[in-house]
Amino acid sequence: MSKGYDARPVVAHVIFRLAVGGLENGVVNLINHMPVDAYRHVVISLTETTDFQRRIVRDDVSVIALGKGDGHAFWIYPRLFKLFRELRPAIVHSRNLAALEVLIPAWAAGVPVRIHGEHGREGKDLDGLSKKYQWLRRFYRPFVTQYIALSRDLKDYLTFRIGIAPSKVTQIYNGVDVQRFRPARIRQPIAGCPFSGADLWLIGTVGRMQVVKDQTTLVRAFIRAAAVSPELRNRLRLVMIGDGPLRTESQALLQQAGLADLAWLPGQRNDVPEVLRGLDCFVLPSLSEGLSNSILEAMASGLPVIATDVGGNCELIEAGHTGELVPAAAAEAMARKIAAYALDPSRARVAGQAGRLATEQRFSLEAMTNGYQGLYDQLLSSRASRQGVAKLIHP
Repeated sequence: MSKGYDARPVVAHVIFRLAVGGLENGVVNLINHMPVDAYRHVVISLTETTDFQRRIVRDDVSVIALGKGDGHAFWIYPRLFKLFRELRPAIVHSRNLAALEVLIPAWAAGVPVRIHGEHGREGKDLDGLSKKYQWLRRFYRPFVTQYIALSRDLKDYLTFRIGIAPSKVTQIYNGVDVQRFRPARIRQPIAGCPFSGADLWLIGTVGRMQVVKDQTTLVRAFIRAAAVSPELRNRLRLVMIGDGPLRTESQALLQQAGLADLAWLPGQRNDVPEVLRGLDCFVLPSLSEGLSNSILEAMASGLPVIATDVGGNCELIEAGHTGELVPAAAAEAMARKIAAYALDPSRARVAGQAGRLATEQRFSLEAMTNGYQGLYDQLLSSRASRQGVAKLIHP
């Protein structure tokens, strides 16, 4: 490769905001683990970037923030058109509905391959029933070369609800770093956590404390489980990592129940792998999910997982083997599963070991990266072949 010239095709990843989140974590993992000589990457945040961009370890990745406000991005179409002309990406890869509209200026700028990824439901459309959101996706359909769905649930949504041809939808699971997230031989103390006794049973969750994540249902389940028997009240402890409006509400519920001293809510943390190695069980109470990175990280850490049966959760958890599934917003059912594991730690450990094995076999970063790279290669090769045929027909 001559000095000043880089022959690698450019992939422009377009997201709404570069901050802590499962979607953003997936983008960063993909960039960090794809072979350096395969593609060059640019991340375009329609709004802003945060310190989360430091998770990108490669030094050849540009990050651009456009400062977009609320609503459609029509007013920055000229800026996006100019940006795509300057970057000359071979691929523009948007994620979720909030970034889908950028494929119009990408098409206008002559970007040959335009990919759109569906990572999860919108907060106002947890069941995917919104006619407005369905119409918007159909409107942008002509500008999309190929779709990626992170779960079978999202693939079905695109094909059955939106009407995308199955051949235009590729399903690729998220992957998890099984070296960074790994089991501890015995539960490790969590820095700053007041609960460290070997006789305790620590359940926990990690995530943005927003309505869609529904951590208050976990709090209610914890309160109910602690009331099942004196033994559980003495042993059961709750760890909730994350920040957002539900943090204050969760603390208030615990205070009202007289259990505030049995729970620890420190806010957002940057040591999630170490936190997970300090738990005995992971619980995800979300009302909606695409494909949960948090579940994969907990499974890779050797934890049994109790999660709501929403989105792609049932594709990650084999109920009764690697964890348990409960209906969304069902605090009583969640409490029973929590109590069952706490009262039978050996069964919980066996489930955690099975979950670890599943991440190694089915949800590795290598498998995810190979899936994306293979699709990128295939779409660019197909495009080049079509252009070659067109030149033969119309020299």
